[in-house]
Amino acid sequence: MTPLSEKILSEYQVRKTRDQKTAFIDMMTQAIPGLRVEEGGFLKNRNLVLGDPATARVIITAHYDTCARMLLPNLIAPKNIPLSLLYSLAICLPFVLLAAVLSALLVSWTDSVLISWLGSMIPAMALLFYFFMGGKPNPHTANDNTSGVVVLCQLIEQLPQEVKQRCCFVFFDNEELGLLGSSYFRKRHKEDGVEKKLLVNFDCVSDGRELLFVLSKAAKAGYEQAFRQAFPSEDGYTVHIEPSSTTLYPSDQVNFPLGVGVAALKRKRLVGLYMGKIHTIHDTVFQRENIQYLTDGARRLLERI
Repeated sequence: MTPLSEKILSEYQVRKTRDQKTAFIDMMTQAIPGLRVEEGGFLKNRNLVLGDPATARVIITAHYDTCARMLLPNLIAPKNIPLSLLYSLAICLPFVLLAAVLSALLVSWTDSVLISWLGSMIPAMALLFYFFMGGKPNPHTANDNTSGVVVLCQLIEQLPQEVKQRCCFVFFDNEELGLLGSSYFRKRHKEDGVEKKLLVNFDCVSDGRELLFVLSKAAKAGYEQAFRQAFPSEDGYTVHIEPSSTTLYPSDQVNFPLGVGVAALKRKRLVGLYMGKIHTIHDTVFQRENIQYLTDGARRLLERI
């Protein structure tokens, strides 16, 4: 990997607070000539953009913000949607029970439904927000999403100039808070036609050799064959090119009609393809060969478009 990628992996894995993001932004704008900050939208997103969205043929993205530390991993099973939903509900169950207990106590003390509802929902929702988003920064983010950031950096530094000129690279802010940075980018550049351009989003790509490409309906119709040619199943990798209509992978690409999400997963019986460890201190797996495979494949893809 390039010196910039190595530096990000070793020194800039934590990018959650404003100060942490500012330090990362300062380093990146010094390291990559032409990289600019686009700030705005809800919570003042700070996206990092290289290239012109108006003239680019392809937009290559990854979110650079990182998450709060959780005790349980944010399990994702993209092709097992019922399991993914049940797991999410199970994680939320303690907060629902807390709200129910508080509500019962407040009703018995006050005889007021309004006070009971407010007094139970407010603390339960506050704790839920803290648990998922507002807690201490996760100290290890090798997969989510230092890996995606590194793929973009590798492409920026290694693509031939004539290929790079056809691309716009975007490091999104606030994906972890609800895809806010990508929503702002789409709104800001609507007149530049970003909704009509292929967008490839790298998110959690360094832990697993089952590589998943989730294509929107429009992206599948126009680019499926190009992806199959650029990313073959070889060298121990199994490539899955799946439609977004039957695959649950909630990341920034869902904000774009021609969005493609890229992720690395593992496989388990009964569960199928899955991703674990992210949002916990165990997010330490960084398979460098994944970065090389995806960088090489992205280059082949971009040369075909």
